Amino acid sequence: MKGDIGISKKVKNYLGETKTDIYIYLIKKIFYFPYGKEVLLERFKKKLYNALVEKNKEFPKNIQIKKYEFLVAMLESSKRNFDKGLISKKVSERVLDTLIRYNFTQKQINKDVREKFREKYGMLPPSFIVLSPTQKCNLNCVGCYASSTFNAPSLSFEIVNKICNEVYNEWGNRFMTISGGEPLIYNDNGKTLFDIWKKYNEMFFLVYTNGTLINKKNAKKLARLGNVTPAISIEGFEKDTDERRGKGVFKKILRAADNLKEAGVPFGVSVTATTKNINTLLSNKFYDFVFQELEASYMWIFQLMPIGQAKDMKKLMITPKQRVNLYRKWEQLLREKRYCIADFWNSGVLSNGCIAYGRNGGYLYVDWNGNIMPCVFIPYYKDNINELYRKKKKLADALFSELFVNGRKWQKEYGLENTKKPSNWLMPCSIRDHWLNFKKNILNKNAKPEDIYAKKALKSKDYDIALKEFDEELKEKTEPIWKKEYLKTE
Repeated sequence: MKGDIGISKKVKNYLGETKTDIYIYLIKKIFYFPYGKEVLLERFKKKLYNALVEKNKEFPKNIQIKKYEFLVAMLESSKRNFDKGLISKKVSERVLDTLIRYNFTQKQINKDVREKFREKYGMLPPSFIVLSPTQKCNLNCVGCYASSTFNAPSLSFEIVNKICNEVYNEWGNRFMTISGGEPLIYNDNGKTLFDIWKKYNEMFFLVYTNGTLINKKNAKKLARLGNVTPAISIEGFEKDTDERRGKGVFKKILRAADNLKEAGVPFGVSVTATTKNINTLLSNKFYDFVFQELEASYMWIFQLMPIGQAKDMKKLMITPKQRVNLYRKWEQLLREKRYCIADFWNSGVLSNGCIAYGRNGGYLYVDWNGNIMPCVFIPYYKDNINELYRKKKKLADALFSELFVNGRKWQKEYGLENTKKPSNWLMPCSIRDHWLNFKKNILNKNAKPEDIYAKKALKSKDYDIALKEFDEELKEKTEPIWKKEYLKTE
């Protein structure tokens, strides 16, 4: 009987790999074949819809439709820039191999590693990590969540390399997000992140950067690597961007985009939604500029969180009404414009809710001090990677702190245990959308605040009241949408 089970698994694995190769073959044909691209694209979309929506019985249909629309937008946004000659064939080949083959399709090579992890720890590893190797930055943006300055701490290159080695070889990760501070500033005794990207050439890296250091030389280096995509921070048009990031930054971003396009490197933009730029973000004009003129391939939208330097700037935090309007704009842009856009909060349906706390399909965050947090936007931690490695422990050990365990328990109760009828994933964030529950049921006495702002937030009654009111109003506005449009109930 054991032999039969083994053969069955091997057959399934082979079929899975074969299907993966067929999908990649079709995508390459859509990009590279000189004739019949549109016919191939339509066939591919039909196959994708059938697999994601028609055959899926695990999630409500409209959740799967959003996932389908996002993947189609990703494909079409990339194809649009490839057809313009803005993404080189060499880079696109590397993207397909490192991002799609080893991540979205999870080829057998890293499935085996992940299964070994499950056998050892009793759970699958996170799908990726966010790493901020330095807090240093050459800008001083208003409301920076990282509270970055030029004279700030960084991780040693030895630790950065050790983290990458663990998640690559012991977790099976083939994707990593790099944040900051400004990642391109990172330097430890002559070693930079380019050394990491070159060494781990089968990983794909998404790097959040202010773009000011992407000169022609760095753009060409990224093109040679082929496994890195920069997401450049922008706040809107020139006025909005320079007002928050400093005079002249917008023009530097335009030059960075030109350098990347000339080198054939796909890039995206990262936008922080605030009360100051919300009207810009509710207009098609800005998105047309980003995708048609700046010619970015994707966009991430983040909503300003009242943490870090933003703790005392709650007036910049968008209102629940504005958040819902931004959600509707995201829906429209995906469906009608096919712009590849994801909103870290409004797009919770794409990720099946909160992706923090190191869950399978999710991630954890390591900052410049080595503090290991559930999320970039949850500034509380129990373990530190420097201390764990000194004690001959692993990054994986941080997954089992009470803070992380409590968070995963909440995620399961909130929807992952009942994916056919999950709780409101238009309010996916455990801290921003459920602040009082986070303080009571997730945060524990052993968890430490990352900085003075996080410490003050725990003791501030005004902070409690502001987020409580925000969460209550957001629930009132999104619950009817969730029930009627996703769960199909009144």
